[in-house]
Amino acid sequence: MLDSVERDGQKELRTGYSTGACATAASLAACRALLTGRWTESVKITLPRGQTPEFKLETMESGSGWARASVRKDAGDDPDVTHNALIICEVRKAPNGANIIFKAGEGVGIVTKAGLPIGVGEPAINPVPRKMIAAALHDFASEVGANTDFEIEISVPGGADLAKKTWNPRLGILGGISILGTTGIVKPYSCSAWIASIHRGIDVARANGAEHVVGSTGATSEAAAQKLLGLPDFAMLDMGDFVGGMLKYLRRNPVPQVTIAGGFAKISKLAQGASDLHSKRSQVDFDTLASIALESGDAPNHFDKIKNANSALEVLNLSGPGLAVEVAQRARISSERMLKNESTRVRVLVFDRDGRLLADTSSVGQKDV
Repeated sequence: MLDSVERDGQKELRTGYSTGACATAASLAACRALLTGRWTESVKITLPRGQTPEFKLETMESGSGWARASVRKDAGDDPDVTHNALIICEVRKAPNGANIIFKAGEGVGIVTKAGLPIGVGEPAINPVPRKMIAAALHDFASEVGANTDFEIEISVPGGADLAKKTWNPRLGILGGISILGTTGIVKPYSCSAWIASIHRGIDVARANGAEHVVGSTGATSEAAAQKLLGLPDFAMLDMGDFVGGMLKYLRRNPVPQVTIAGGFAKISKLAQGASDLHSKRSQVDFDTLASIALESGDAPNHFDKIKNANSALEVLNLSGPGLAVEVAQRARISSERMLKNESTRVRVLVFDRDGRLLADTSSVGQKDV
């Protein structure tokens, strides 16, 4: 039974289970069948924080020296691309002393770039799921007096297509999805999962020698920034709204330069000191924008209109291009304050909705506000 969680004090949303938790359940079920010849319709596992959820098996197959089980992933109300994916685990006995060997089946990626917690050439099965699976199989094998040498192949039909909707290709994980999870639980609309992806992107960029990374608020600004700067995919970070999360990680894991790219509205909130640019967690301050526009000299006759504007785009249309430049400069200074790392240079790019460049702090020098 999945738990419910409150969101915004209004609607209860269901939590779900990670691919790692599903793989653990399927592996344990297959191991039981391999060692005892018996199947059960469901299997209970223990998660890293002590919860003991039960998973229904969707398929059960076995043959000479192998057993295979599958679990259908339920991500709850999280918009996870792997929701409803079938996680299949085949368990075979391995030679004595081999311990646990992990294999990537159909739809599970292979790591091809350094910087991830799994080595190059290994299946993209993260450390916590590996530990969960190994612990579950070790405990059961010990119960029945068997050794704990197993080969486990995890497959996800359609995983190669699902992976195209994730960061995997950019991180150098090719051929499929990753088997993930640190707690086994998927929280709806998890900010922490997105920030964790940003961190892994920075790790990969650093491990591959990147001296310049770009955090973008969306697809349009990312495409425009990459075209302008000519950087490889692994240097491009899907920052989204989490500029603070990106800069905090860069404070501890610096690169020589970070560029922040976004639309006028999001960069305006950054200029005003917001570290989370989501519309539910920060708002454009139109009074401040009106003051900046007046200082920029572009809108002496529109001060009251700007204060009462309905959108940042309306403000920009009223004020003119000087406002975008001033906002970019303030956003750079705000970013430097969050970064607290003088070894990393900060550049800010502002684009319109069509990807046209409105402001670039490197082209107007750097000044304090």
